Amino acid sequence: MSLRLSYTVLAPFYDFVVGPAFQAARRASLAALPRDGRLQVLINGVGSGLDLPLLPDGHRYVGLDLTRAMLARSLRRAGTRNYRAVLGDSMALPFATASFDCAVLHLILAVVPDAVRALAESARVVRTGGGILILDKFLRRGQAAPVWRWLNPLASRVATRLDVVFEDVQSRVPGLRVVSDEAAAAGGWFRRIRLVRL
Repeated sequence: MSLRLSYTVLAPFYDFVVGPAFQAARRASLAALPRDGRLQVLINGVGSGLDLPLLPDGHRYVGLDLTRAMLARSLRRAGTRNYRAVLGDSMALPFATASFDCAVLHLILAVVPDAVRALAESARVVRTGGGILILDKFLRRGQAAPVWRWLNPLASRVATRLDVVFEDVQSRVPGLRVVSDEAAAAGGWFRRIRLVRL
């Protein structure tokens, strides 16, 4: 099943499954966004817009997603924020280099088929000195995790990968420095990571 089809089918149920479980982790990750100023912020993989109510006012937000069904839901959550929804692929962003001050990647790197390309594209469109906020599930280097690896072939066909190692992804995307890396949920399987573009 394609990613576009999977998330079109999952769109009506996504919020009930993912919303309450990750609200606190989303809020903690987004706390790194400045409250003042008028930043250009990309929400790469905006999904149904669960991040939108937690974002500070004043910035300009662009939410990108692969599916129209998810984008339609995101528009309903934007409220009075300066928000634009864009249909597109996280692995081939339709934006100019260095066109954003910050990118938010919540629960997207373990979803896309190529996490390296998705992170590299986010790094490309973020200006020097800009930030990348990540919330996702990652294995650690050398972690056996036999159950997750056994389930990965099925899970990756339906909705998400279970075998992504963030350190392996980040090592293949030059020009990024880790500012913070904290456990977010599920005993540290989900992590909040903040990067800066060098």
